[in-house]
Amino acid sequence: MKIFLAQQNYHIGNFEDNTAKIIDAVKEAKANCGDLIIFSELAVCGYPPRDFLEFNDFIEQSIASVKAIAKEAVGIGVIVGGPSRNPKVEGKDLFNSAYFLYDGEIKQVFNKTLLPNYDIFDEYRYFEPATEHELLEFKGKKLAITICEDIWNLGDNPLYRVCPMDILIERSPDLIINISASPFDYAQAEERLGIVKRNVDKYGIPLIYCNAVGSQTEIVFDGGSVVMDAEQNLVAELPYFREALSFVELNENNTFKQPVIRPAKNIPYADPMPKDFDSWLDIHEVYDALVMGIRDYFNKMGFKKAIVASSGGIDSAVTLALACYALGPENVTALLMPSQFSTGHSVSDAEQLSKNLNNPYETIAIESIYQAFDNSLEPVFKDLPFNVAEENLQSRIRGTLVMAMANKFGYILLNTSNKSELSTGYGTLYGDMAGGLGVLGDVYKMQVYALAKYINRNEEVIPVHIIDKAPSAELRHDQKDSDSLPEYNVLDPILYQYIERRQGPKDIIAMGFDEALVRRILRLVNINEYKRNQFCPIIRVSPKAFGVGRRVPIVGKYLS
Repeated sequence: MKIFLAQQNYHIGNFEDNTAKIIDAVKEAKANCGDLIIFSELAVCGYPPRDFLEFNDFIEQSIASVKAIAKEAVGIGVIVGGPSRNPKVEGKDLFNSAYFLYDGEIKQVFNKTLLPNYDIFDEYRYFEPATEHELLEFKGKKLAITICEDIWNLGDNPLYRVCPMDILIERSPDLIINISASPFDYAQAEERLGIVKRNVDKYGIPLIYCNAVGSQTEIVFDGGSVVMDAEQNLVAELPYFREALSFVELNENNTFKQPVIRPAKNIPYADPMPKDFDSWLDIHEVYDALVMGIRDYFNKMGFKKAIVASSGGIDSAVTLALACYALGPENVTALLMPSQFSTGHSVSDAEQLSKNLNNPYETIAIESIYQAFDNSLEPVFKDLPFNVAEENLQSRIRGTLVMAMANKFGYILLNTSNKSELSTGYGTLYGDMAGGLGVLGDVYKMQVYALAKYINRNEEVIPVHIIDKAPSAELRHDQKDSDSLPEYNVLDPILYQYIERRQGPKDIIAMGFDEALVRRILRLVNINEYKRNQFCPIIRVSPKAFGVGRRVPIVGKYLS
């Protein structure tokens, strides 16, 4: 049996384009003598559709797309994901389903049992879990169809006590086919291979796993679809962060004709998230995820051009470089807005960066604007000393100017705030926190430096002085970030333990961190939730990003 895997980038709710893309792949597989082609979870409507699923018209269009694809399933079988209606009175109205299409018809529908309800996932809000489990018998093979279901992560929900494969394996399937929409995070690639391996190890049959690729606002899907034989050898692995159409040939004895590309001993079982902040970062994958996140956000929203407030600092430099790689340098404008507190090298560094990237840039000095505001406020501020009010005033002036440019020329402002700053509230609402998309909001400051070095791996794109100098907001003379925050090499590991690993203050202090410092940092995280609640969408690259996957109270108090 010749089985094709279609790893595709879908656009949520764009039924016309999604359906056309799926049909094109069906035709190509059929032209190359394919017997079966597999697409990812909820492919026809895109994942995650969220509250679109509450619109009857959305479901009708999804089902119509499945029927249109079925007409092309002549001489080839098609497995494709989409929502289906629950015919029963009880339970939720929908299932998360895998449709089997053949001979121009919908032949069978397989429904998802284990509905994730954590972090960014909220499937139980919309879907009813399956209670019936059947095999697909096709061309002499018995196929177990599952939908992004992990036998080792059933959770505490009583609905999850039955894993569908535990039932299906009793009927002696020849092959597991798993369609998925598994998001990227920095620990995911090897963990995912480990999960596949453990399924194969438990059930003793080969497994084909077809994943989605592409970015949906904040969520990035990295692809990496795999085929593993019954001996837990990796037979095929599709590329990461790009679309692909590939095939494997399953022999009569349920082995594959393709050579093994990675032996079982080199594929680890899925390990928990690394405890050590410095041990996880595969920087090229984070780079690829951020570039894809920017590109897909613009392409799917119909945006063409971006603007970045370029300060001569590391965060704006990395954001500008990523944007240029994602959109083309001609489509990214840098706006330099020096003040009386800006150092000369910050301006020259920002200029040199744009020259290196070959992107357009403009300069608007803000000192005279700041003085006008200061003069207007003088009757109210009187003789009160210069403090954060005047600092934030500069940031808000810059936010006003860059948004004026965005409005006038149709740019989308890319925010440059990093996760360390967002965690601790080191940013100005309606100033440097403005933007349409947060590029580095899930990347800690030390990781921003790693990205800068990766960008410079072949040539000096980001001027070395930007990387080497002490970070500063330059809102007063001789200001450094360390005046307000601990050094980032101390701050970031504590934030990582609290945010990614969900360790409480007592646990973090027990790791050897200074108690007063831990309590100060955690307090900053907790009291600044109101700022993050007003922030733009953030491209997710970690297992716990700010946004839809982290829901904590704005007015909560947690320091035990």
